Amino acid sequence: MNQTDTRLLRVAIEVARRSVANGNQPFGAVLADAQGNLLLEGENTVETDRDCTGHAETNLMRKASRTYDREFLAGCTLYTSAEPCAMCAGAIFWGNVKRVVYALAIEPLYDIIQDHPNNPSLYMHAAEVLGRATQPWEVAGPAPELLEEASEIHIDYWGNL
Repeated sequence: MNQTDTRLLRVAIEVARRSVANGNQPFGAVLADAQGNLLLEGENTVETDRDCTGHAETNLMRKASRTYDREFLAGCTLYTSAEPCAMCAGAIFWGNVKRVVYALAIEPLYDIIQDHPNNPSLYMHAAEVLGRATQPWEVAGPAPELLEEASEIHIDYWGNL
């Protein structure tokens, strides 16, 4: 990870904060081009849209695939506040974004959420899903320097439900 990755992960964490402010779960994702320019943002909308597939990364990939072609997306990076779930990793695969960077890994996230009924989870790493692709995908994370920042929003949210 580099300074651009850290900067854009912080943007994804801010999107997660905005997601909570808008009545949703604390997940956020952003898409950047190969030069690190911010292109799109995606909030979690599970609660407000009453849509179990309204995860930040999946919402972002819906926007991205409507906005950009697959070849362009192959050179982009998706930054996310927490490691993508299996569904979101699948959306990233189908959208052809070849690089994923996340702040908070599954293990500390699930230590916070535990078995909360509002967030049933498949305990599977994004690299496990994307590692099954016929072409290489890069999955980078977690970001140790952002562990406290990325965890804080989840501790506040899941502890107050």
